[in-house]
Amino acid sequence: MPHPQDTLFEPYTLNNDVTVLSRIAVAPLTLFSSDADGTINDGEAMFLSQRAKGIGLYILGATLVSEEGAAFAGQPRAISEKDIPSLKKRAELIKAQGALAITQIHHGGLLALSECSKQDVYAPSATDTAKEMTDEHIEATVKAFAKATELCIAAGCDGVEIHGANNYLIQQFFSAKTNRRNDRWGGSLTKRMAFPLRVVEAVCEVREKMNRPDFIIGYRLSPEEPGDNGITMTETIALIRALCDYPLQYLHISQWNFNKLARRGVGVGQLRLKTLREAMAPDIALIGVGGLVTGDDLRTALGTGFVDFVAVGQSIMMNPNLGELIASGKEDQIIREIDLQKEDHYAMPEPLWAMCQQAMNWMPPVKGKPAKRLDV
Repeated sequence: MPHPQDTLFEPYTLNNDVTVLSRIAVAPLTLFSSDADGTINDGEAMFLSQRAKGIGLYILGATLVSEEGAAFAGQPRAISEKDIPSLKKRAELIKAQGALAITQIHHGGLLALSECSKQDVYAPSATDTAKEMTDEHIEATVKAFAKATELCIAAGCDGVEIHGANNYLIQQFFSAKTNRRNDRWGGSLTKRMAFPLRVVEAVCEVREKMNRPDFIIGYRLSPEEPGDNGITMTETIALIRALCDYPLQYLHISQWNFNKLARRGVGVGQLRLKTLREAMAPDIALIGVGGLVTGDDLRTALGTGFVDFVAVGQSIMMNPNLGELIASGKEDQIIREIDLQKEDHYAMPEPLWAMCQQAMNWMPPVKGKPAKRLDV
């Protein structure tokens, strides 16, 4: 049992009256490990069955809402009723360990891979590698996110996280760098927010239609982009204020470093998370992530008061029992640096282990410091 005064295990009640038993979240990891049709297999099941004890919110990564949006091999799916058994199995594996199972719903847009989807690539605006989405196509994609939500509810998931981060389709619509339209879906900042907000609206409508007020809806975003026309903190603040007009339970900020400072726009030189928290509705929870490995890392981040949950990515990959180690006071056993010679591969499925080897061989860790984040 966790120490009664450990802030990481203080329950938190979301604004829809769902209580989460731990402030530790698992960021949506790309496992590259489902079968070609998105079906869960033994390797993926083994990974998920070991990592959710002591965790509050376990966010299952990048689950595809439309065939054309596939951005990597081995991607799980929430496209049709045939996907329900695998969605259900993943959720059951997580919930059996005491965590809430949140499925992240995703479309790759410009970053989709035709070799995975066997279809053309579509994006907000045309590029050398992508076709511009028509108005009808955009509306169909909104419906795909809604359908995915319906499937997740039917499968027994505790919620969905709308993937509006990491340069995928929803962020592409929000960014002037990738959205060069001059219709109702692009041009001004307000119009560039139209697609993200329409997806949120559609997802919330499904929850209401299915009479599931206890179903959690979150939104993940990347607060800034580099380069000309990249997203600034000023634009992100506008988006966050608009998102807070919807009945969301949490926002999840995607960044490599929890203590990252704002570069452009509102709050330059200040901690991004502090600036974002100040712009949010107080009853919507905030999840922070970025380089958090140990229990002390997580407590320090939570202790800033800017976030309600702290998320781990690479640490949970290296430490299948991370939550248990923290709860039982065995933090000296937490692995901080990946060992490519480890025989059991940290109970990772082989496709994920291969990606770890590729990434670590490209950028080896610095002695005494955690290895660079892979995909959270």
